[in-house]
Amino acid sequence: MTHRVDDMPLPVWLPESGSGPGIVLIQEIFGLDGYLRGVAEQLAALGYVVAVPELFHRFEPGWVGEHDEAGIQKSMEVVQKLDFPLAVQDVVKSVAYLRGLPEVTGGVGVLGFCLGGTLAYAAAVGSDPDTAVSFYGSGVPDQIATLDQVSCPILFHFGTEDSFITGYQKVVDAVASHDGAEIALEPAGHAFLNHLGPWYAEDAAGRAWDRTAQFLARTLPV
Repeated sequence: MTHRVDDMPLPVWLPESGSGPGIVLIQEIFGLDGYLRGVAEQLAALGYVVAVPELFHRFEPGWVGEHDEAGIQKSMEVVQKLDFPLAVQDVVKSVAYLRGLPEVTGGVGVLGFCLGGTLAYAAAVGSDPDTAVSFYGSGVPDQIATLDQVSCPILFHFGTEDSFITGYQKVVDAVASHDGAEIALEPAGHAFLNHLGPWYAEDAAGRAWDRTAQFLARTLPV
């Protein structure tokens, strides 16, 4: 079912029970593709009401990118048009919208991958989700000085062989002195959870997903 927040489409998945805590799931550069739909279904199967804001709605509505070299290149061109502060607002508005849905019982968290990992962190800095999970957000290391503004539990994931994000040690250091923040490192490259992408690492993905599910069970219980 697709809801709308202002002019932005917001597809929503319900758990089998019909209600539960909310999660705003934030896309990679590929839009709402088969991979992200699969993650939404997995989260709904855990008991969450899941919403995916369409971040490119202002300039490339309905964008879905392929995961081959040409598709990655095209998606990189599309994401250059993104107004980052507006995208953070879209995520924050989506959190507020979920909180107002009768199907949402309990808190609302944010969870994002890559571009979405950076946005999940920025939303946790600038607003009040109940929990946050940031997978390999390329902008996170340069923004991590704002971690003291995050009041909710937050879990960061990075791959130690990620050629796009070489500054993850800054996040490791910041997390060490911030209550409620956790970090998980996997011996993998970028976007290692995405089974449609070129850097998928099955073992690392399995461990990271299990840790995420356990973190959500603790910080956003169903």
